Amino acid sequence: MGAIDNDWLQPLSGEFRKPYYKKLYDTVKHEYETRQIFPDANDIFNAFAFTPLSKVKAVILGQDPYHNVGQAHGLCFSVKPDVEVPPSLVNIYQELHDDLGCYIPNNGYLKKWADQGVLLLNTVLTVQAHRANSHRDIGWEEFTDAAIRILNEQDRPMVFILWGRPAQTKKAMLNNPKHLILEAPHPSPLSAHRGFFGSRPFSRTNAFLEENHLEPIDWQIENI
Repeated sequence: MGAIDNDWLQPLSGEFRKPYYKKLYDTVKHEYETRQIFPDANDIFNAFAFTPLSKVKAVILGQDPYHNVGQAHGLCFSVKPDVEVPPSLVNIYQELHDDLGCYIPNNGYLKKWADQGVLLLNTVLTVQAHRANSHRDIGWEEFTDAAIRILNEQDRPMVFILWGRPAQTKKAMLNNPKHLILEAPHPSPLSAHRGFFGSRPFSRTNAFLEENHLEPIDWQIENI
């Protein structure tokens, strides 16, 4: 299993010593040894690795990793560069185009966002192949809740983008008046037409960052 070794480590270190985490670690280790699990074990903590705590400006919360071969690499909604863009991300790109005029790229690799301070965090960090939500309730939620609490406590402005009901259940933890919370339906084809389209999360995030004298996010993902 990959490890966290940047400025996330100290505030999260207490979690690693709790009984639930020992159980979670053992469960996940066994799953990787006996089944096909995504993402690759070394990519589990990529959201934390690519976006240090001190650099987080915005948080997009996903649910669990993509469960088809070659898709997941540790960032919510993102896929590896040579993989077909999944339907939810197609809709995210459509909204981005409608909101900011960004062209729709030929890939779904969102590392550029992570590198600019957009934490792309799934609430569950692993999944069995072809079985969505198969690692729900094995302990990941307790760990990522701890990360969300740490983010909430940061004494600087931050945007939390909560798409869909599972992400919105975390709103109760976000009580820091410095932060902006943006809510909309999930971008999946099942729900995007219920208010995700037209919600303008990207321009609203940048407006908030600029109001607080922070560099806006360049949301354009380039063609490869």
